[in-house]
Amino acid sequence: MAAPSARPSGPARQRGRAPGPALPDSFFDRDPCQLARELLGMVIRRRLDGLWLSARIIETEAYYLTEKGSHASLGYTHKRRALFMDGGTVYMYYARGGDSLNFSAGGPGNAVLIKSGHPWVDAVSGPESLARMQALNPDASGQPRAPARLCAGQTLLCRALGLKVPDWDARRFDHAAFFVEDAGQAPERLVCTTRLGIPPGRDEHLRYRYVDPAYAAFCTRNPLRRGQQAGRDYDWMDRYGAIVA
Repeated sequence: MAAPSARPSGPARQRGRAPGPALPDSFFDRDPCQLARELLGMVIRRRLDGLWLSARIIETEAYYLTEKGSHASLGYTHKRRALFMDGGTVYMYYARGGDSLNFSAGGPGNAVLIKSGHPWVDAVSGPESLARMQALNPDASGQPRAPARLCAGQTLLCRALGLKVPDWDARRFDHAAFFVEDAGQAPERLVCTTRLGIPPGRDEHLRYRYVDPAYAAFCTRNPLRRGQQAGRDYDWMDRYGAIVA
């Protein structure tokens, strides 16, 4: 499967325009699974060094206070305080040597992990922004990472957007520097499957991971890869949580 284009279609548009409005706080103050579904297709905007760096959200995971896979289930600590704040609070932590991005959801201890994204190039974030993201997140040999893999994982996403735990953990969104925008790209149908990296015995069976099928090949692990079967390994779902054919 070829990577969806990172460039806008149609006539070339002027770069450097201001981004659109941020999602309101009320958008995040909802059930984590609903929020995880509805964040797919939204665009993260991050202003750095005078450029707007942008990534479309293509993979999310929902977490609840009451299930064993969540950080919040381990109890309240100062480090985990963002999980117990109002919906839309940024919660960041270190995962596998890198930074990881989450947003608190409705209800204390509930949150959504932004598992992976895809570079988003438009009138706000032009080719210069994409090049800056590649400079922030080179491959193992120091060369520019291919756009399709630039944000293909929670730590790669944060690195490409220049998001770091000390700067953003337990903060609210800032329209001048970091927020989420509705770019009108929400998928009508999505893939629902089990979360990744959940240890045995910690509710690893829960299907709280959601993937935009148009970008499934570029997420952390493709749920539609060869050998996977609908109904057994994943479900097709609409944005409202109903299983569809």
